[in-house]
Amino acid sequence: MSEKTRNIKQSSLVQLMLGVLIIILVNIIGAYIFTRIDLTAEKRYSLSDQTKQILMELDDIVYFQVYLEGDFPAGFKRLRNATREMLDEFRAYSSNIEYKFINPSGSEDPEENNRTYNLLVERGLSPTDLQVKTSEGVSKKIIFPGAIASYRGEEKAVELLRSQMGISSEEVLNNSIQALEFNLANTIKQLTTEKRKRVAFIEGHGELSAVETADISRALKEYYSVDRLELNQQLNSLTERNPIDSMKTAIRNKYDAIIIAKPVGAFSEKDKFIIDQFIMRGGKVLWLLDPITTSMDSLQNSGATIGVTKDMNLEDMLFKYGVRLNHNLVQDLNAMPIPLTTGSIAGQPQVEFYPWYYFPVITPTSDHPIVKNLNAIKTEFISSLDTIGIPTVRKTILLKTSPYSRTVNAPVYINLNMLQKEPDERLYNKPPQPVAVLLEGMFPSLFARRIPPEIQTSKDIGFLTQTEKENRMIIMSDGDIIRNQLHYSQGYPLPLGYDQYTRETFGNKELILNSMNYLTDGPGLISIRSRDIKLRLLDMNKVNENKLFWQLLNVMAPILLILISGILILWFRKRKYTRNHTK
Repeated sequence: MSEKTRNIKQSSLVQLMLGVLIIILVNIIGAYIFTRIDLTAEKRYSLSDQTKQILMELDDIVYFQVYLEGDFPAGFKRLRNATREMLDEFRAYSSNIEYKFINPSGSEDPEENNRTYNLLVERGLSPTDLQVKTSEGVSKKIIFPGAIASYRGEEKAVELLRSQMGISSEEVLNNSIQALEFNLANTIKQLTTEKRKRVAFIEGHGELSAVETADISRALKEYYSVDRLELNQQLNSLTERNPIDSMKTAIRNKYDAIIIAKPVGAFSEKDKFIIDQFIMRGGKVLWLLDPITTSMDSLQNSGATIGVTKDMNLEDMLFKYGVRLNHNLVQDLNAMPIPLTTGSIAGQPQVEFYPWYYFPVITPTSDHPIVKNLNAIKTEFISSLDTIGIPTVRKTILLKTSPYSRTVNAPVYINLNMLQKEPDERLYNKPPQPVAVLLEGMFPSLFARRIPPEIQTSKDIGFLTQTEKENRMIIMSDGDIIRNQLHYSQGYPLPLGYDQYTRETFGNKELILNSMNYLTDGPGLISIRSRDIKLRLLDMNKVNENKLFWQLLNVMAPILLILISGILILWFRKRKYTRNHTK
């Protein structure tokens, strides 16, 4: 063996050993220093700081059973793959994340599949019917686009497919993929939170009853401790004394947030003072108010009614915080249909549906995480609102009516006969009317320069003239947004957002849950919903037109690339060694 050959071998051996050593060192360093690099334009594989914190605080296994396995159309395969990728991202930050993908239709026995379907429905998952094209025609398939998460014996269903009215199936899938991180992280947070925040429905002023808010109360109890509370002009109804030390005490709120849902009667000055000071101490309020009094019951009984201004004695309070509720009703051509009896045949009443312009259907267009990608919102006799310039308060409009709307000032004569006429579209040309607003900032107290006489005699009320730190509240000019329907014959409460006449489900429940989530927790976890993940979808028209070309390109291009690379390598090697041999 020549000296030159020996040197070449030694050099190659040194390079090999050096490469192995570098690989070992990189693995050792990687075991102690964790990092991930996301090269996608929209950072789709980068988790938010809030999600990372939730994952790194896990002290036990969270197990996901994902029912997205099986023979699906391409869209659902994307959702399945995106779910697996997201769970893998979660596992990168916590070893306590485990998952399994399951095909609920995997058995060859139809009866066993049906038992599985029934069990999944009992556990909280909703089925979806698919029309699947096969070589033999079109077949119907039931899938469950969701998951069951379990933690220390507790379970929670997660809907991975976020249905929305009025948008294409591709957009639905895209929005569902965008919401994956929030849905999964929020589920983990719900399962692992031990001490829940407290929320109270205020009563005593004709607010919606427990049965009318039964479904949203049930939904809120998955996140919060929920009470119903009458203020009764008791200064300590929303607050309590918190002993700091043996020498002094401080006043703190009993609740993190309160809900004021469609009051009918007027608030006393003392009750307003109690709510005002609750806000000054950081308490959050979800206001759902009807400035106009009217009712479908009286309308259906007599065929006509009058909408008049409601005296809730809250105008000065809301104005001080930055909002004015207008004494009008909004009519919108984009409206809910209502059933009307138009006659009878063989003794059977004939019912037809007509759009009732006083029931606007509002499609959220804001990019704020509270309403982003929400389904349409069902409203009833809604009014418009205006914002007032308060230097220390920021306003964000959450909901607006459609561009085909108008307002009618109170008193409003409302008659069902209007359904028999075609609307004059020239009248419905006002700009979209704001109907829900988020207020954030330092709120001034309504009672900064005056304290009600009945309170002046109270001792040590801990009066505050401004919020101690930045606070939040949401005001919606419709109390029925939070009201669930009651079954027309049996009287039990139906899911919030479900309309038993049209059998459509609207986004009211998600709107209220998102609102309370944002109010109590701030823009942390819910801000993930504002992320945009762009799916680079194929143009199916071009794919179908050039199907054979793309198939051949996908099959032949890799093979040709390998052959060309091999030929080039052989040519360079032959040229190199031929030249060396010549020398």
